[in-house]
Amino acid sequence: MGAAGHPGVPMTWDANHLPRAFRTTATLGRAPGPALEISSRAVEDQLKICGHKRDADVFELFLSQKELTDVIDLSRFKNLKYLWLHHNKLHGITFLTRNYCLTELYLNNNAIIEIEGLHCLPSLHILLLHHNELTDISAAVRELKGMLNLKTLSLYQNPFCQYNLYRLYIIYHLPGVDLLDRNQVTEKERRSMITIFNHKKAHVVQSIAFRGRVDASWNPRAPFKQEPAQRVPPDFAFANNVDKTVFEDSEDAVFVRSMKRSLVAITFLNWGTVPKREEKYLEEEGAEPAQMLTITLR
Repeated sequence: MGAAGHPGVPMTWDANHLPRAFRTTATLGRAPGPALEISSRAVEDQLKICGHKRDADVFELFLSQKELTDVIDLSRFKNLKYLWLHHNKLHGITFLTRNYCLTELYLNNNAIIEIEGLHCLPSLHILLLHHNELTDISAAVRELKGMLNLKTLSLYQNPFCQYNLYRLYIIYHLPGVDLLDRNQVTEKERRSMITIFNHKKAHVVQSIAFRGRVDASWNPRAPFKQEPAQRVPPDFAFANNVDKTVFEDSEDAVFVRSMKRSLVAITFLNWGTVPKREEKYLEEEGAEPAQMLTITLR
């Protein structure tokens, strides 16, 4: 029996006979299954509750606690800004492809194992991914690096959080994040992550802080294999300004060395020797001028 009950005519499948939440998915080549049917009904229910008749009027979708294992493609909601999908059973997020206006995405408490596709959301400001099954921290960072507007990120209770330097690693690769796992990112953490993950920059910062006095031969990756410091050749002849006196008492050597250190001279006017206005009229010729006082510190 073929289409419309006529024998010999092959059965055809028309995407236009599907609910409107299914049409975009069908055109993308994803065959409608039970999981997509459930999500389609959930989307349609939300549209009825909110009274939306046009896709352009949809700014938020609340699809949490729907037992969803997959979601239909949501690219038809061009103005979607807020999406709640927490407390479901999702494993991936490939249904977000053209939602460029999305600013808040709640995906916590699912079974997500990868977040491929999030890089297509440049406007994302808040992203909650805690209580999932993410194991590859490098892949997660690569996917989130392009989100320049991301300020709030939650990743705790994922398997890769067992990494000892997990928090500093995320802060280093996502410097725009201000709130990570419900805790504010501190300046101390930013300095620490530079020291750990960016040895070259940390070395430059230290050299600036100590006015270039940091040993350039220091290698942070092999601190116990430093290059030997330059030594004076044995046949080097000291100049006449080098004191070669040998002292028996070390305190005498310290005293002599302290006397050769640079001096700091502070000069100021001794106001006690400056005559007052009345004294200027009575001042006799040959009076001593005002005196200058100088204090020298070694």
